[in-house]
Amino acid sequence: MVNNYPLATSTWDEKELSAIQSVIDKDVLTMGDSVKQFEEDFAKFIDRKYAVMVSSGSTANLIATASLFYTKKPMLQRGDEVIVPAVSWSTTYFPLQQYGLKLKFVDIDLETLNYNLEALDSAITDKTRMIMVVNLLGSPNEFDVINDMIKEKNIFILEDNCESMGAEYKGKQTGTFGIMGTFSTFFSHHMATMEGGFVTTDDEELYHILLSMRAHGWTRSLPQDNKICQKSDDWFEESFRFVLPGYNVRPVEMSGAIGVEQLKKLPKFLEQRRKNAKLFVELFENHPNFIIQKDIGNSSWFGFSLIIKPTLKLKRKDVVNILQENKIDCRPIVTGNFVRNDVMRFFDYEIHEELTNADYLHENGLFVGNSQVSLEDEIRYLREVLS
Repeated sequence: MVNNYPLATSTWDEKELSAIQSVIDKDVLTMGDSVKQFEEDFAKFIDRKYAVMVSSGSTANLIATASLFYTKKPMLQRGDEVIVPAVSWSTTYFPLQQYGLKLKFVDIDLETLNYNLEALDSAITDKTRMIMVVNLLGSPNEFDVINDMIKEKNIFILEDNCESMGAEYKGKQTGTFGIMGTFSTFFSHHMATMEGGFVTTDDEELYHILLSMRAHGWTRSLPQDNKICQKSDDWFEESFRFVLPGYNVRPVEMSGAIGVEQLKKLPKFLEQRRKNAKLFVELFENHPNFIIQKDIGNSSWFGFSLIIKPTLKLKRKDVVNILQENKIDCRPIVTGNFVRNDVMRFFDYEIHEELTNADYLHENGLFVGNSQVSLEDEIRYLREVLS
């Protein structure tokens, strides 16, 4: 019997260490061939035309948002209304605020942890320009329903898939339903490259903008024939020529080399996460004291959420203390209801109707970890501790 249950475990072995050493041996540490290979492999894995690797999932959201302002016919302008779920990670929202967008916060469903679909439908107006769709903790949204809501409207989807790599909805991978999708390869996520992330798209113009925005807004990263600017044949003149107000959010070469090896293992990682989830659901789906996340597609199970039912006499802090005493790691369900954070004083936003479920989750929700290794003993231990 185990006596602890960590939030995450390492996914590395000698393959990743050899990949790191190969980069050291080449003595090319900045973004290069390994990153390019990882991008090509990842795009193929998720069946997207283009994948742009960046330094994190957070910076993926940043340049994805930024790129929408710089298409020839801008897809977004400052002041545009963007619908967002009330529960997500902070850097889902921050780039939207930083680019002057007006956020409309919509309640979530206590079972899926994604949009309350009735609330989302009623939130859409003629002012809405974009819906930020977040697949929370590995769980896909009901994209058929959402797409039906915006059919024949001038509204598009941007997808934050940083917690849901490998999840599927009706056989199609999440992160591929929106005009762009973002991913994270941080340590505790489905595969780990130290730090890292992706923006993926099928749109060539957005792809070229992302390439430039990732690296200073310069032309050097662009192909000769591109959809942003006329590029000369003079490599010297193009070395330091800037066409967009970009960033430096490039990944390091080591992260790319690690990613090439991690991606080969990802199908097995996902298979094991789903096996762990099957046991978790068996043990907790009818639990008298907790609501667990409902899978409406094929979740990649980032972690296992537990929302305290009103019938339980204990408060969340009591449950957290019990878990800590028994060496079981846990966290809030991401930010809880994000609008309850002090940072909201910097936002232009409105709250659509009531955020009843987000508030309840904020006070009563937590999650424990999942992993790419078997957690049978750990999950049974969790069930025993919470019995």
